Amino acid sequence: MAELGTTLNGQHKSTQHQSALPLVGANGSPATRLPSVLVATRHGESTANVEFQLAEAVGALSVPISCRDADIPLSLHGQQQAQALGRWWAALPSADRPRSVWCSPYARTAETARIALAQAAGLGAVPVTLAVRYDERLRDRELGVLEMLPKAAIETKYPEEAARRRKMGELYYRPPGGESWADVALRVRSLLRDVCEEEAGRPVLLVAHDCTVLMLRYALDRLTEQQLIALGPVHNCSTSLWRAQEGRLRPDRWNTVDHLAADTD
Repeated sequence: MAELGTTLNGQHKSTQHQSALPLVGANGSPATRLPSVLVATRHGESTANVEFQLAEAVGALSVPISCRDADIPLSLHGQQQAQALGRWWAALPSADRPRSVWCSPYARTAETARIALAQAAGLGAVPVTLAVRYDERLRDRELGVLEMLPKAAIETKYPEEAARRRKMGELYYRPPGGESWADVALRVRSLLRDVCEEEAGRPVLLVAHDCTVLMLRYALDRLTEQQLIALGPVHNCSTSLWRAQEGRLRPDRWNTVDHLAADTD
């Protein structure tokens, strides 16, 4: 994979948090504080993922979901994907194996983290008492008036919004009461600063959502709008990994699902 830069190459001057990274760079300047390895994953398949796939296939104008977006759970298949993620986690080399987890507080991400952690701990790879840190900055994109509406419903009920969305593009389109991808990128950048400071020198796992993981890639790898759009969706329980090298988080793998192969056979 081509070497890409990161937007987190500024120097952090705080020295209150001790880490395995050197505090002085090669030229005598303060070293950049970064996790040794940053792993990001999207939650497993949710019940809403299933319902929206069915709705899109038949052009339905609604989905049978009455709970908040934040309360949507995993499907049975999503639970199996989370178990596969835990086995992948346990199989990582010891130096790459996250022993710190930051997670969106939504039900489907919390469930993914819990199942994956239980699987990895059951295999003796991580402590069973490993804490999960929930952070609302990792939550899914908020869609405002478009929430829980299939594409056909948006075209029918909000044709002006559908047209504006096509004109603006996903990076900059903000639905009424919701967020654009760029809005999500702002909170992701804020989160990354804290992760880099508090997890410096250690491998860390982020459990989030499609848009949130996309914005991690956008921020860390300095993508253009065109490069971002070309990426396509983030797969459920896929793994993306960056390594700290020469003061930057450099991409190692993106949106891979090889570890889910046994689960889908």
